[in-house]
Amino acid sequence: MDDRGGHGGPRVPRQWRPGPSGEPAALRFDVLGPVRARRGEEPLATGSPQQRALLAALLLREGRTATAAELIDALWGEDPPSQALAAVRTYASRLRKVLDQGVLVSESGGYAVRGLGEGALDLTVAQEWSGQAEKARGAGDLALARDLLNRALALWDGEALAGVPGPYAEAQRVRLEEWRLGLLESRLDMDLEQGCHAEAVSELTALTAAYPLRERLRELLMLALYRAGRQAEALAVYADTRRLLAEELGVDPRAGLRELQRRILQADPELAEPSAPAAQPAVAPVRPAQLPANVPDFTGRTSFVRELTEVLAGTSGSGGGRRGEGDGGRVMAVSALAGIGGVGKTTLAVHVAHRARPAFPDGQLYVDLQGAGARAADPETVLGSFLRALGTADSAIPDSLEDRAALYRSVLDGRRVLVLLDNARDAAQVRPLLPGTEGCAALVTSRVRMVGLAGAHLVDLDVMSPDEAIALFTRIVGEERVGSEREAALDVVAACGFLPLAIRIAASRLAARRTWTVSVLAAKLADERRRLDELQAGDLAVKATFELGYGQLEPAQARAFRLLGLADGPDISLAAAAAVLNLPPDDTEDLLESLVDTSLLESAAPGRYRFHDLVRLYARACADRDERPPGERTAALSRLLDFYLATAAGVYAIERPGDRLVDHLEATEYPGLRFTDGAAALDWLYSEAAPLLACVQQAAGTDRTRRAVDLLWAAKDLTESGANSRQYETTAEAMCVATRATGDVRAEGRARTVLTDVLLVSGRIQQAEDEARRAMELAASAADSTAMSWVANNRGLIRLHQHRYAEGNAFFDQAIDGFRAAGNKPGEASALSNLSRAQLGAGNVTEAVEIARRGLALYVEMGRTMRLANGHYAVGVALTKAGRHGDALEQFSEALGIFGEHRQRLWEGATNFRIAEAHLAARQPAHAARHAEQALALGSIGGDRMRGNVLTLLGRALSALGQADRARACWQEALSLLEQNGASEVDDVRALLTSPAA
Repeated sequence: MDDRGGHGGPRVPRQWRPGPSGEPAALRFDVLGPVRARRGEEPLATGSPQQRALLAALLLREGRTATAAELIDALWGEDPPSQALAAVRTYASRLRKVLDQGVLVSESGGYAVRGLGEGALDLTVAQEWSGQAEKARGAGDLALARDLLNRALALWDGEALAGVPGPYAEAQRVRLEEWRLGLLESRLDMDLEQGCHAEAVSELTALTAAYPLRERLRELLMLALYRAGRQAEALAVYADTRRLLAEELGVDPRAGLRELQRRILQADPELAEPSAPAAQPAVAPVRPAQLPANVPDFTGRTSFVRELTEVLAGTSGSGGGRRGEGDGGRVMAVSALAGIGGVGKTTLAVHVAHRARPAFPDGQLYVDLQGAGARAADPETVLGSFLRALGTADSAIPDSLEDRAALYRSVLDGRRVLVLLDNARDAAQVRPLLPGTEGCAALVTSRVRMVGLAGAHLVDLDVMSPDEAIALFTRIVGEERVGSEREAALDVVAACGFLPLAIRIAASRLAARRTWTVSVLAAKLADERRRLDELQAGDLAVKATFELGYGQLEPAQARAFRLLGLADGPDISLAAAAAVLNLPPDDTEDLLESLVDTSLLESAAPGRYRFHDLVRLYARACADRDERPPGERTAALSRLLDFYLATAAGVYAIERPGDRLVDHLEATEYPGLRFTDGAAALDWLYSEAAPLLACVQQAAGTDRTRRAVDLLWAAKDLTESGANSRQYETTAEAMCVATRATGDVRAEGRARTVLTDVLLVSGRIQQAEDEARRAMELAASAADSTAMSWVANNRGLIRLHQHRYAEGNAFFDQAIDGFRAAGNKPGEASALSNLSRAQLGAGNVTEAVEIARRGLALYVEMGRTMRLANGHYAVGVALTKAGRHGDALEQFSEALGIFGEHRQRLWEGATNFRIAEAHLAARQPAHAARHAEQALALGSIGGDRMRGNVLTLLGRALSALGQADRARACWQEALSLLEQNGASEVDDVRALLTSPAA
């Protein structure tokens, strides 16, 4: 029986699934590693190496019989022992006793393995998954193909047929290794097709070191480096390859490699994968038609047009068709477009309907149902109009809604008619207007999602892409005016929130004013307070469109709409929204989902919501106009800040148990979320990063400033993770300016402490020193001992970078004293770990190891927290300097695992750099190169300065591997980065570039 599924992913061999209770466990065999046999999960004794060689030879024949002579030749080749035949028979007899009855059979003077269950041999499974991967790739499903190949490759457990003697096993080992490398190359090729260039570089670097003469791997490495923006290194790989092939084999690189070098030199744009648009179905004009005129400047929406056209064509019988559930016949199709007012639902529907006219030769009906207005169209009246258009006499049109709907469906029976129901209020208004027979179709547009229409094809229409928006703006204004001010045009469409109606209004205003430039319009729209007023032209106005939706809201919905619009940030979570509204989460969710149904709010993801930019401006205008009392606006934002601060403080406490910072943060009135699981706490912090930081900036200069600064400090993991570093830095800078303006010394000292952290992470040492010095003065003035200790720790780190180790020792001692006085063990452990590095710099290696271990011991007391990784990291650095490379690598491995668990990407990069250092010191350049590449792909604490150090190390490893040209390219890039940062390592890199070996 075939277990293959049509779409559900790779086939799982039956033998590898748990069977029903009591069913005998099936035999399983491995040859892609040591030759093994198992019954279920129980290993079976397969005997001596020669006996395993016999078993392997039979398994690889896939059920075919091997004669005794063939087996003797397989085991011993041209020099068999005198009792070879007897030995073969003995091995077969012993295997029979171990395996199930009837598996190893004697036949025609030879032996065969028969009757194995499906998927019993790992090689067969790998072959099946490889074949399925090839089919998936041919069908364009690269994600599935990569997954299948990764599964196949994961079946290898070291060298195939490991430890098995004989010429047959040796030949098969070579064949299977070549096949494995081919699969690996195919998977890497797909990695590059899917844009995973930076990730692939690390693996390819290691592979080219292991298989230096394999040109396909070199070719993939060149392409990966080029697509990762490392053109010089890509060309250096070619130079290294050409030299190696000439020295080892006396040949030139193959044509494909030479052609890739030429294309890289020419910066061939086609090295990026092109994407060909799918062919559109042909259409031809038909009649009759009630459709409104098509918009002559219709732009974009290609995927939606294709999707809707295909659905309509399938219904009419000109395409594949939609199938009914019982009888396999076609059914009447309903496509319902939903979206915010002004997003272009009607324009798209009319455009699609015109394209689909050839599929509906018996007519197209149209009605504006006026669902967004105060008086929506009555279905009974609409049906009367439709029946007249279809040729029904007035005298034959019944009075009741039910009778009119029944007659309407009867008249449409056997016809192919398209019905466009525009601007519908809800599903109840639409249902009587739907045709009931196959061959007909309905297109519905509405501000609400028509989830109540059974079987409807629902389409949520979003705003335009930037390219589509510019294209529409240009078609209305003219290429000449836009072409000379493209940046200003981008500002205009961005200010319009990429909303088609807003773009059309803005473009129409500009087109009618020949003396205006695009920059003039952009400047007018830059003022958020007047933007909605600027977006009106003639009878078109964005504000009026939104007003229709707002006017239909219930009071509770309208309040939620107004207050949620006050919060900055790209989106808001359900819990944060509950804080803004001061409501229970369940009540909040009901309100928010009802706003989503009206398209005034979008559901960004489960439990997350967002406004369109222009809708947010409208919501704020409504809050200014309608919210009573006015103080509720400030109270809502205060509750939101309290929620974020209370929750972030809880996350900080989970990540750093014993850290006393949480005891010295501003008090909150509104509660936050509580977590017992560290992973869930981090999930919250990273998913809330953007709205949290926006909340901090929004509070700058208000009476919420102190709480905002403390929130920024409590969320410091965001900068060290690397995911939100830039936004975090911008927010810290804004808070420094705001606190200085308000004269709040304590808050400014803390803001500058936070900014010092940011600058240290990015490697800007002099700027960090300036901020740290000012932070220490402010903390002393405010008697803020918490900030004083952390600033002292930071100033010690700055001295490490400046190689001023004695001064660093003094600052670390100050930090340690402050942390001990406060009972802050995590802070003390951090300062001890840093003090260890200062001792290393001064040449006191033994003392450094001892101090680092003291810091680690304190971290261990707190459990497996994120900062435990910093302790292992510090000990690893000290042990590397002490020449204890194996011990150092164990420490770094522990650190890497913990940093990974806590999603500290930059620290993962820094740890990979240290691992590379240890490997290179231990004369393992291939391992060093691989980890250096991983450090480059991840980024690292220290910014461009650290990247320069990583490139220097990578160059050393590559040089040791004989890849001199690529090593030189790394050093040249490193020199440029280090010179830009004024780093002291510049002289070392210059020496490498001028050395004879370079």
